[in-house]
Amino acid sequence: MAQHPLNLSVYLVVTPGVLVLDYAGPAEALRMARDMGAPLTLHTCGPLADVPTSLGTQLGGLAPLPPSLPPNSLVLITGNRHEREDHATPAAGQVVRWLRTAMQADTRLASICSGALLLAMAGHLDGLRCTTHHSLIADLQALAPTAQVQADRIFVDDGRVLTSAGITTGIDLALYIVEQVAGAALAAQVARQLVMYTRRGPNDPQLSPWLAHRNHMHPAVHRAQDAITQSLSQDPARRWSLAELATVGCVSPRHLSRLFMQHTGIGVVDYQQQLRMARAQELLAQQPALTQEQLAEACGFASARDFRRVWQRWVAAPPRR
Repeated sequence: MAQHPLNLSVYLVVTPGVLVLDYAGPAEALRMARDMGAPLTLHTCGPLADVPTSLGTQLGGLAPLPPSLPPNSLVLITGNRHEREDHATPAAGQVVRWLRTAMQADTRLASICSGALLLAMAGHLDGLRCTTHHSLIADLQALAPTAQVQADRIFVDDGRVLTSAGITTGIDLALYIVEQVAGAALAAQVARQLVMYTRRGPNDPQLSPWLAHRNHMHPAVHRAQDAITQSLSQDPARRWSLAELATVGCVSPRHLSRLFMQHTGIGVVDYQQQLRMARAQELLAQQPALTQEQLAEACGFASARDFRRVWQRWVAAPPRR
């Protein structure tokens, strides 16, 4: 997936009554990604310096809403516990007015849970595909009658605007943002650090191959997967034998083969092939003029013939499509 050429400035906007997990989950995922090298700058801001939370505690030290935003910014609106009451407050009204005036041409918008309602009040969801918490679908449709509200999505990416279904799906959205900014391998590292199951993407029926088959906790299998993933970005010609991966995992080859199938549901060779195909698709999206010979070399295949054979096995459409 293409990476942003500039550092991404993320503004997490918090209003009184914020649902703590709506803020803390995505914020921690993004913070971990930043600490791992993702080009992210994080800001937490709001209409008030201190706000009560859904747990009855206070969240303090918030920066004010910036009057203007720098290039390459993303504004992420968190949700609330009692959105109907909370969104009727002067503080929420201030956020809506800010959303109408402070956004720049290249500013991206995102929401967690009921944060989508504030985006709708500001007119940012008109005509777009979007989603929110399942209990608020009708409310969102009423606020944005021309929006194409999706009731069956964890999150929706409509280009400039990202909306999530709420609560834990905010972490899924944050991982998706990390994948866009810093690549799928780092997003997988963050998911593993969070000790969470990686979930579906915005519109795809299947997980990204980079994030799939990671819904387990076995350290030997993770070490083998990390080695394969890392080599594809640094040394794609590297061909891992089962014995070499077993050494990385600190187990015998036979045991690794059994563990891999047991915990991922896929064989070691098939897993490597799926990642090579994912890498090929990324390269084609970035450089459509690449020949099959160039793709084969960039993805670690011995020949274009080998590349075509594996492509036909895992990808329905031919490379040119």
